[in-house]
Amino acid sequence: MARTAHADDFALSRVTPEARKPWFGIAVQRFGQVSALSQFLLGATLGYSMTFGEAVLAFLFGSLILEVIMCVVGFIGQREGLNTALLARWTGFGEIGASLVGLAIGISLIGWFGIQSAISAQSLDALMPGALPVWAWSLIFGLAVTAIVAFGFVGMQWLANITVPLFLILVGWSVITELSRHDIGELLTGPAPGPTMSVWAGTGIVAGGLIVGAIITGDMTRFNRSRADVVKQTVLGVSLGEFVIGLAGVLLAHAAATGDIVAIVTSSVGFIGLFIVLTGTLKINDWNLYSSTLGLVNFISTAFGKNLHRVTTTIVLGVVGSVLAAVGILGQFTEFLIVLSVAFPPIAGIMVAEYYVVRRWRPDLDATREVGTLPATAPRIVPATIVVWLVSALVGYFVTWGIPSLLSLFLSMVLYIVAGKLGWVRGVGVATTRQATPVEEAATA
Repeated sequence: MARTAHADDFALSRVTPEARKPWFGIAVQRFGQVSALSQFLLGATLGYSMTFGEAVLAFLFGSLILEVIMCVVGFIGQREGLNTALLARWTGFGEIGASLVGLAIGISLIGWFGIQSAISAQSLDALMPGALPVWAWSLIFGLAVTAIVAFGFVGMQWLANITVPLFLILVGWSVITELSRHDIGELLTGPAPGPTMSVWAGTGIVAGGLIVGAIITGDMTRFNRSRADVVKQTVLGVSLGEFVIGLAGVLLAHAAATGDIVAIVTSSVGFIGLFIVLTGTLKINDWNLYSSTLGLVNFISTAFGKNLHRVTTTIVLGVVGSVLAAVGILGQFTEFLIVLSVAFPPIAGIMVAEYYVVRRWRPDLDATREVGTLPATAPRIVPATIVVWLVSALVGYFVTWGIPSLLSLFLSMVLYIVAGKLGWVRGVGVATTRQATPVEEAATA
C-alpha cells in the first residue's frame, strides 16, 4: 500500500513514516517558494516607497506573522500526514465543506499557475523579441513545469536543488553589478525614491503576499518528521527568502529609483536576467500546480466518489493552465483570484480553532493516526463552519483597514471557538470515508 500511495504522493491518504523527508531538503523548497521573482518585485515595491530601515522592519514583522501561521498550521499537517484539502474533512469543514476547500485551492492556484506562466512568457519575449510568439513561450514554460510536477515531491525537490542556488547566484550577480555604480551608504540611509508608505502598510504587503502559501503549508509539512523540523524549515526558509531576496529588491529600487525590478535586472545584466526570471518563477509555479492538483483530486473524490490519479490530474491541469495563459484568458480572472485569496485565511483559522480548541472531531483523527488510516466517517456538512467562513471572508474583503487577510483569519478563529462553546458546531449527516481497495491501489500505481 505504501508503494502505491507514494506513487500518487498520498493525495488521498496519510503520508507513511518511511516516506517522511529530512527537514533541510524541505527547507530548500520553502526557501525556493519564498524567494521567487514575485518576492523580488515585492522588495522593489517596498524600496520604492520606504527607507531601507523601514523596509527591514516591514519584512521583519511580516515574516514573523507568516512564520507563526505556517508553524501552527504546519504542525497539524505534520502530525496527521494529510494535505490541506483532505485534512479539512475532520477539522471543522465536513465532507462538503472540504470539497469546497479543495475546489477553491484548485481554481485559485491553477489560476496563479497560468498567470506566472504568462508573466514568464512576456519576460522571455521582451528579452528575445521575435524568437517565438508569447503564446508559444506560455505553453513551453507551463508544460515544462507540468512535466516536473508530474514526478511529485521527488521531482520538485530535484528542481529546488538546482533552481534555488542558481537563482541566488544570478540575483547576487545582478545586485553587485547594479550597486557597484552607487554609494551603498547613501542607498542604506537615503529617503524613499517614490511616494511614502508606512511600516504597517508594508507589513501587510509582506504578510499578504504569501498568505495563501501559509494556509496550504500542510501540503509541504506533511512530509516532515517532527514539529521541530517544521519550525526549522519555516524559520530558515522564510527568513532567508524574505530578507535576502526582498532586501535585494529594496536596494535595487533605491539604486534605480524605480519599482520595476525586471527592467532593472534585464538592463543591468542582459541575458542573465532571462535566467533570473526563469529560475525565480519555476520554483513557485511548481507548488501552484502541485497544491492545485491535490485540491482538485480531493474535490472529485468527495463530490463524485472517484479517486483520480494525481499524475494524470497534474498533466491535465498543467495543460489547461498553460493553454489559458497562451490565449490570454487568465487576465479576466484577476478579480476572482483576489476574492479567493481573501477567502483562504478563514480556512486556516477554522482548522486551527477546531484542531486545538474545539476538538469536535479530533478524537477521530487520534484514533486512526497510529495505524495510518483515515477515520471511517466524516460529517457530511457543518453549517456553522460555512457561516463562519462566509462572514470572515466578507469582512476581510470589505474592511480595508489593517491587514484584511489577517483580520479574516483571526475573526474566523474567534467566531468558530464561540460557536463551539455554544454547541453550534455540529455535523449534519454522516459520510463514509471511501478507502481505496487493493484493485484501485494497483490501478493508480
